[in-house]
Amino acid sequence: MSVKLTLGVSLKMYFGFQQTLDWSRQVADIVRHHPLLRQHPDTTLFTFPSAPAIDATLRAFDGTAMQVGAQNIAPAGPGAWTGETSAAMIAEMGGKFVEIGHAERRRHFHEDDAVICRKVQLALEEGLTPVICIGEPEQMTIQSATAFAIREADNIVNFLHQHALTGDLIFAWEPQWAIGAPQPASADYIQAVCAGLRAHLASPAGDHRVIYGGSAGPGLLTQLWPHVDGLFLGRFAHQPAAMQAILDEAHTLLTHADLKENA
Repeated sequence: MSVKLTLGVSLKMYFGFQQTLDWSRQVADIVRHHPLLRQHPDTTLFTFPSAPAIDATLRAFDGTAMQVGAQNIAPAGPGAWTGETSAAMIAEMGGKFVEIGHAERRRHFHEDDAVICRKVQLALEEGLTPVICIGEPEQMTIQSATAFAIREADNIVNFLHQHALTGDLIFAWEPQWAIGAPQPASADYIQAVCAGLRAHLASPAGDHRVIYGGSAGPGLLTQLWPHVDGLFLGRFAHQPAAMQAILDEAHTLLTHADLKENA
């Protein structure tokens, strides 16, 4: 299966409005001039700011390869859902992606499979690409973790088939025990689970990518490539210099891959 790099960043609720704007402007300048995007234009970049800053973030990244999306959407269309944001509004603003089913929302807001499937449906109907967070709550064997990830992904894929829905999905495999941990899961563990999930999802009917999150930082992409389609970055990428470092690493990695393929 052909691997195209996908890098995403969630700002969670760490930044205020001005800090989000400063980060976006600095990262936009990095992305605008980085050779990775010139030499590998099929690279996918996206970021999820807090909802009140989506419009400003969209304007900061206008004209760059960085796409913007929402950290959450309501499980219903526009209507009487006080405090929620509809998929339709995100799409109307120019958003392209939406994060769905993060472990924090499953844990603190009790989102279950039915809610998550409904959000994926609404996202696809509005032309948004869902970034669906999946992952085991505690450390397991590689075989058990792979089976857990496949079951979670199949819940979504089977729901789409039942409702005659099509669209590209990004599965962000984030073992819950590794989120925010000082060290991520081992490279061997990540490679094996992601490779197993990618092989299971491989289909000519859809472009279902698997990216890794969970304390993802510098050097990890090199260790995991090409067993993953990319990374879903958290706090490490909250420094613009760190974003520069990740793009530099990706550029070096893909350049070496191209040279090896053409040798």
